[in-house]
Amino acid sequence: MKKLYFLVIAALLGAGLATAQPARPKLVVGIVVDQMRWDYLYTYYNNWGEGGFKRLLDEGFSCQNTIIDYIPTVTAIGHASVYTGSVPALHGIAGNNFIIDGRHVESVTDTTVVGVGTTGKAGKHSPRNLWALTIGDQLKLATNMQGRVVSVAIKDRASILPGGHSADAAYWYDGDTHSFITSTYYMNELPKWVKSFNNNHSDDLRHNVKDEPQGVMVTLGMAREALINEQLGQDDVTDLLAISVSTTDAAAHHFGTHSAQVDAAYRQLDTELASLFSLLDKRVGKGNYLVWLTADHGGTNDRIYMDERRMPSAGWLSGKALEAVNEELKARFGIDNLIKAQKQFTFYLDNELIEQWHLNRDAVKRVACETLAMPHEVMWAIDMENVGTAPVPQVIKERLIKGYVKGRSGEIAIVPRVYVYAGNDKQHGSQHGTLTQSDSHIPLVFMGWGVGHGETFARTGIVDIAPTICALLHIQAPNAAIGNPILQVIESK
Repeated sequence: MKKLYFLVIAALLGAGLATAQPARPKLVVGIVVDQMRWDYLYTYYNNWGEGGFKRLLDEGFSCQNTIIDYIPTVTAIGHASVYTGSVPALHGIAGNNFIIDGRHVESVTDTTVVGVGTTGKAGKHSPRNLWALTIGDQLKLATNMQGRVVSVAIKDRASILPGGHSADAAYWYDGDTHSFITSTYYMNELPKWVKSFNNNHSDDLRHNVKDEPQGVMVTLGMAREALINEQLGQDDVTDLLAISVSTTDAAAHHFGTHSAQVDAAYRQLDTELASLFSLLDKRVGKGNYLVWLTADHGGTNDRIYMDERRMPSAGWLSGKALEAVNEELKARFGIDNLIKAQKQFTFYLDNELIEQWHLNRDAVKRVACETLAMPHEVMWAIDMENVGTAPVPQVIKERLIKGYVKGRSGEIAIVPRVYVYAGNDKQHGSQHGTLTQSDSHIPLVFMGWGVGHGETFARTGIVDIAPTICALLHIQAPNAAIGNPILQVIESK
């Protein structure tokens, strides 16, 4: 009788625990479109088909005022911030390229690993430079490492950083082998399905996939194959598929924001999204998956485009700025190359040289800031180690502080005027990196499980994306997250 009593109690407790488990979708799909400005949702609206972007907007919930509130607004930082809910100061990714302990590195450089599917340097990458956890890492922890996390992109950083530290796989494109590869951080051999994809799409992969529509096609093609072959969304444990579309960025850089090539890339993306959503409906089931689409940054119209339309514009060349500041520093202090590097909109001091010649470091920084701020194209040049006392509006100061990574970022940052294009006067092609609306206002649309149709024009941020996804999944937000769940999305169902 006692044994039966305990069995009944155990059964009741078990049933209670089972009903206490949070409801979650079978699959979460994150889509980052590189250099997609918010206004593109409507610029191209009449060109969309019914199953891609229009479906997102017609069925999903759109956050119409999503802003990146740090600078610089560049690819590696954007992808890291989307998936960590944080900013460079906390997640550690200071740019696409930066300096660690005197070494120039790419954001995902890792010399301790080797490529899988390649013998070249394109395979020497991992997420080890990222300090923070990601959505995928938190999903792994919440599911006792049972949820699968897979990421796909043309760019290495656009695949690796969203995948996070514990991803089962991250795949990116190698221009030398014309194939998708990975590194030994994840595995020692490419799966058969990846090898087959590379073989079956060899002609497409030999195109200039970085800025032609074929790049969009093979990226989403790889993502669909990953969905099928990795068995994502096929059990009761939530999986994550991270997709980044890199071609839209390269096409805009090369040809300009409103070029025929960019138009073609977005038309192709609309078609591929429709195919992806259709596959998700069939394999995972409509209502069983959650999708969100956003961007890592926007893009600035080139100077030619703006000049032709009689709108304010000016060019700023970082190489000339570096040369000019070093010439002035040499004239003042008698030493060559006291600024050793320039990356994004920051400049790095050669601290070893300054120490070797017993120079006053603060004096060097002061002269450098004065020189860099002299051109009409630059609003401020700021000593980031003393940014708190800089005569800069508080909103800009906050963005600078969030984007500064001590020991990785340059000690001096410039803030160009809002009409300045970071390139020469005769250069077609977009740029980005600034605090302007063109560069910092990004799309953000959620669709599917747990989300109703609607929109909000309330201010939201790139750092709010990860906390929102984690709140919907009832898992802890990533450890460095500083954003908040977007209540309008949470309460939209």
